[in-house]
Amino acid sequence: MKAYKQPRSVLVVIHTADLQVLLLERAAHPGYWQSVTGSREDEETPLATACREVAEETGIAMPTECFTDWRITNTYEIFPEWRHRYAPGVTRNTEHVFGLCLPEAIDITPAPDEHRDWCWLPWRTAAERCFSWSNRDAILMLPQLT
Repeated sequence: MKAYKQPRSVLVVIHTADLQVLLLERAAHPGYWQSVTGSREDEETPLATACREVAEETGIAMPTECFTDWRITNTYEIFPEWRHRYAPGVTRNTEHVFGLCLPEAIDITPAPDEHRDWCWLPWRTAAERCFSWSNRDAILMLPQLT
């Protein structure tokens, strides 16, 4: 039986105190830049999902207390090209937004099956590069949330 993705996910904006933001370019969709994202597995809490996804996608392993729950939840329609990953009839996803502030921009080890490139950018430039409105909006809130 096929294991479907759960329509519950996280968005983690990784940034520095001086508002540099880490973006990743999707391997399967060149030109699609984003923060760390990922779907819940089993009965994970959103915070546990955030920690796991950051470690898997960047190699940055941080304890849960380093993450900030921004208490933002977005619900959006799943792009048709990605709906096959979800159970039949699932068209909407609920996304929980977190922040992770690092002391400085660091080199990462991206998951090669998920990301083809990465970069640190000033927050406004990072927001402009994101393909996702929820990611863009989260980055634009960064100065007020830090």
